[in-house]
Amino acid sequence: QLHPVEPGGGLVQAGGSLSLSCAASGRAFGTYAMGWFRQAPGKEGEFVAAMSSRASNTYYTDSVKGRFTISRDNAKNLMYLQMNSLMPEDTAVYYCAARDSAGLRYNAVDYAYWGQGTQVTVSS
Repeated sequence: QLHPVEPGGGLVQAGGSLSLSCAASGRAFGTYAMGWFRQAPGKEGEFVAAMSSRASNTYYTDSVKGRFTISRDNAKNLMYLQMNSLMPEDTAVYYCAARDSAGLRYNAVDYAYWGQGTQVTVSS
């Protein structure tokens, strides 16, 4: 099992940057594909980005391509989401998730382990 925790988050002005991290306790972090999801107030949750277990493949939702970058450090059991050119519509609770398989997926149902979420607020 893996237990993700997202300690980051915060408030930033539109156009600014913010970096999220996800620390995962548990064994064999490098065998899990990881993903970021978010849920804005009053909206359904949505996929943001994912990375395969060995970081060889990444996938982003269209709205964040070119602005967000997912990365991971398997030696430290850490995953990151660098968010640049933030917009008010990026405001949401962001969740990191782990999938017990090497290949990335963009459906939340494919992820078994979830963090508690961290709030990101982008002011206009």
